Amino acid sequence: MASVRNKESAARTDDSAHLFFDTLDAYRSVVLRRLRELVPQGGRYRHTLYGPMLDYPLREGKGFRPALCLALCQACGGSLAHALDTAVALEMFHNAFLIHDDIEDASETRRGEPTLHARHGIAAATNIGDALNMLALQTLLANTGLIGLERALVVIQIVSRMARESTEGQSMELDWVRNGDGGNLGLRDYLLMCFKKTTWYTCISPMQLGAVIADVPDHRLASLVPFGFRVGAAFQIQDDILNLVGEEHLYGKETNGDIAEGKRTLMVLHAMACSPAPVRERLRAIYAKPRHHKSVQDLRDVLDAMHVAGSIDYSRAIAHRLSASARRHFDRRLHWIPPGPHRQFIEAMIDYMCSRHF
Repeated sequence: MASVRNKESAARTDDSAHLFFDTLDAYRSVVLRRLRELVPQGGRYRHTLYGPMLDYPLREGKGFRPALCLALCQACGGSLAHALDTAVALEMFHNAFLIHDDIEDASETRRGEPTLHARHGIAAATNIGDALNMLALQTLLANTGLIGLERALVVIQIVSRMARESTEGQSMELDWVRNGDGGNLGLRDYLLMCFKKTTWYTCISPMQLGAVIADVPDHRLASLVPFGFRVGAAFQIQDDILNLVGEEHLYGKETNGDIAEGKRTLMVLHAMACSPAPVRERLRAIYAKPRHHKSVQDLRDVLDAMHVAGSIDYSRAIAHRLSASARRHFDRRLHWIPPGPHRQFIEAMIDYMCSRHF
């Protein structure tokens, strides 16, 4: 399995970049090793459940969420050993979300390979995602022996909030797709959806979990919310842009899949708001079609409208503003995170998540 670092070795050659990717690879390795230990390896369900359960986690990925949890915990004086199972549970929840998300979006590829439901069927894939969620919960419950009952319960409370926010955000996006909404949506609507769907489980909760395990005072956890929102929203916008312009073998998902699925990305909302009336009507007609009724020409027309309206550049500018605001917040409000290599890693991850090319 090629490392994340190797993909960008031609573009990033300075020592700090190598250190960042080395650390990210190291975190991913230790998380996957522990995940393999926690997933049952034998028995009658190996081929129907537990083997496929490892499919997505073992595909090439970056492991942002567990890495943020582990880095924040260690930066604040906690130990990797105490945070590891929580980080692994985050990776389990993440991959369960991906399995269910791929089914909901009718996606065809994930990380460069067929989606789990394409390989095993929707019913089996749904069950595998459910089982991953249950195994993640079991892993968190075992935390009582590592970090004590009180902190273990706080960890579960944070994860519960994370799951609720994410599913509420997903419900917003699915509703927009189902009901053909888009013409009346704007930047604030999109950012609210991102805040709920993406930022809680990508940034806010992983950092809060690391902080709780390191016994950071409760009043400091709140400062991670506005920071995590800015980073997570910039990450989501960049991810949406990559779905249009990224190379599929690097990006890991089918390019233009968001258009086919009918997702209301920031680029689509901007194009609908800024295009002439005939183009707006054409976009609305395309987005009213089910995925399997959209033609190649439909996808091209949407892309053309985005380019003419300057929607991709507009979205990049918004992501840049969010990233710059996150940097200022990090410097001013998160000074309680002690200086050192773990804080430096978090800073480097912020930069990478907000400006990545795959």
